[in-house]
Amino acid sequence: MLPPSDPDQLPKDPVVPVPLPAPHKIVMLSAGGLATLLAGLSMLGPFSIDAYLPAFPQIMANLHASSIEVQQTLTAYMLAFAGMVLWHGALSDAFGRRNVILVALVVFAIGTFGCAAASTVHYLWVFRIMQGVSAGAGVVVGRAIIRDLYSDAPAARLLSMVTMIFSIAPALAPVLGGWIVTWFDWRAIFLALCAYTVLLGWVCWKHLPETVPPARRQPFNPRFLAQSYGAIFSSFLFHMKAGVTALNFAGLFLYITASPVLLPEHLGLGPSQFAWLFVPTVSGIFLGSMAANRMAGKKSFESQILLGFAFMLGAVAFNVAYHLQYPPALPWTVLPMFFFTFGSSIIAPGATLLALDLFPHIRGTVASCQSFVSTLLGAVVAGVIAPALSHSVLALALGQAGFALLALAFWTTSRHYRRIQARKRQQP
Repeated sequence: MLPPSDPDQLPKDPVVPVPLPAPHKIVMLSAGGLATLLAGLSMLGPFSIDAYLPAFPQIMANLHASSIEVQQTLTAYMLAFAGMVLWHGALSDAFGRRNVILVALVVFAIGTFGCAAASTVHYLWVFRIMQGVSAGAGVVVGRAIIRDLYSDAPAARLLSMVTMIFSIAPALAPVLGGWIVTWFDWRAIFLALCAYTVLLGWVCWKHLPETVPPARRQPFNPRFLAQSYGAIFSSFLFHMKAGVTALNFAGLFLYITASPVLLPEHLGLGPSQFAWLFVPTVSGIFLGSMAANRMAGKKSFESQILLGFAFMLGAVAFNVAYHLQYPPALPWTVLPMFFFTFGSSIIAPGATLLALDLFPHIRGTVASCQSFVSTLLGAVVAGVIAPALSHSVLALALGQAGFALLALAFWTTSRHYRRIQARKRQQP
């Protein structure tokens, strides 16, 4: 199927009635309750990444591993996440959203318990891969669930509400991880995450609805999948719109993955002081998502996205200018992260929905492809770019500025391409 004639106009889909699967009866949730549950599922990713960052030195000592080997536990997770996230949506299109999430939670719980029990860094790699292949289901399938149930401004509002609640995780995870490492040891971080996963699985079993009844499910066979993925990845607009959110995420993730070097070595902070970076970062995500929620239905997606870029470009310009003149210092080194994430969170709902609705009949698959692009770029950032730039805070600032400028270029190109296509359709 070709993209809609005007991909920036979301189709007016009716709200889909949600059937209750038998024999288990679901206790239906309000919009706020559904947003909270989907945000809880999305938190598995940040908890898996951020919570154990303060424990890197302890893991190195306990497992007799080098810093590179411990860093590779993050890279292994990200690569597994990126590879499997490409399939979560297609699986949910074929077998149902709820079923995919419940199975993923079981796999994630097993992998998390395995991380806590790992006796060598190589075993830790294996169980981190298990976490990676399952953690993305909540993010991908959650977006598809929102778009199954809502359209236009209601969908944007619910997506921004999920982001607001979810934004607590990146701030809370490293702080809790630092406290747990101080009071217990690094294995307790994974045990706590395992307990959270079990609780989340019980709540999903009781309350998560199925939004794709059997009559609307797509076939899961090589031919249909090849056609679907081929259509998506051959779409120029998909790459431009998905690239906007992926590059914005890369600018944020650059600082998150560099934090084990940035905070202790450049700013002299200890494991329990990671909040210096994560609190302004997550405050920006929360308040930016709140602003996007308020603007939904009042401003066009184009206006919101341009406003978000204004905040992001202002943040990276200040960051680069400051570190050209002065050495790293609190709060100036971390303050730009608030404005960067504020802007990117204003951009995210509109850019995400515009990409999802390029192919409305396979939204789950599109959500997978969108997350795959972001996660694959995140894996490159974690494994290559962050280690290469973390020797200098100025280098990190320049790297983030490069990602922001590329995101703006992708958005501008997508708008220009749409105008060219519109002119061609008007010609006789």
